[in-house]
Amino acid sequence: QVQLVESGGGLVQPGGSLRLSCAASGSIVTIYGMGWFRQAPGKQRELVADITYRGATNYADSVKGRFTISRDYAKNTVYLQMDSLKPEDTAVYYCNADMKSLSRVRSQYWGQGTQVTVSS
Repeated sequence: QVQLVESGGGLVQPGGSLRLSCAASGSIVTIYGMGWFRQAPGKQRELVADITYRGATNYADSVKGRFTISRDYAKNTVYLQMDSLKPEDTAVYYCNADMKSLSRVRSQYWGQGTQVTVSS
């Protein structure tokens, strides 16, 4: 079974940093892309950043210059380095992967979510 496991969330003060990790495991055939979404209380889920298998990246305007997405191909892991965190970054962050496995056609997979809270 294919799954995504996230880690790295927590409580941090404004201006602080966190690094989120998401490891994909299981009978993976192809990973077309991975990314991070977030959902703040009372708001819709939004794309934070994503990265293709070739390494092309995309960021939401609100996090450009502060967040960096990267991937370790050998470990099927995507990271989100978050610097200069602001209270408005508070949300549940979800890892997403566009993958094909031995048992499934190409589809979207989601992690369980990890809470990021930016507060004094």
